Amino acid sequence: MSAVTREILEALALAVVVFILIQASAQNFRVEGSSMAPTLEGQQYLLVNKLVYFKFDVERFSRVIPFWDVDKSDVSRPFRPPRLGEIIVFHFPGEPRRDFVKRVIGLPGDKVEIVDGTVLVNDVVHLEPYLKSPFTDTMPARRMRAGEYFVMGDNRSHSNDSRNWGGVPEENVVGKVWLIYWPFPEFGTPR
Repeated sequence: MSAVTREILEALALAVVVFILIQASAQNFRVEGSSMAPTLEGQQYLLVNKLVYFKFDVERFSRVIPFWDVDKSDVSRPFRPPRLGEIIVFHFPGEPRRDFVKRVIGLPGDKVEIVDGTVLVNDVVHLEPYLKSPFTDTMPARRMRAGEYFVMGDNRSHSNDSRNWGGVPEENVVGKVWLIYWPFPEFGTPR
């Protein structure tokens, strides 16, 4: 094999590795609709951090490493799970081929209730300074199951969210919205 051929193959292999790493850690997403207005507007393009919520299956990895005995249910997060108030992209539970973007309002085990537009999480008023228009919905208390998140759009009167179809399973979460990259004048992290 000539030196030039070897260099080309090394460059291609490196390009493939870089491409796989980028695909595993980030994803672009286009906002459609007004459910997250004014925080996110329709037709904005976002960069989503997929790595921040990455789950590592310790039991599966232990099959490769000899003499490492682990609990079958042990799953580790090198980073962390979604937090209250974060904006996430997820596969819609009713149609997993569609991706939605919403804000996390309730975590696994939380009780979420809405009384005349006031959101209560575990019987405590959930402060939402990002809301710009009032809403007056009422929703009876719902308890999130293990591995389930309650999400809502910031434009409550125009949002199809957990109030309508329930919690988002943890395995549907794609990642955390990290950056608005288009249109360029709006470049930056979401407000």
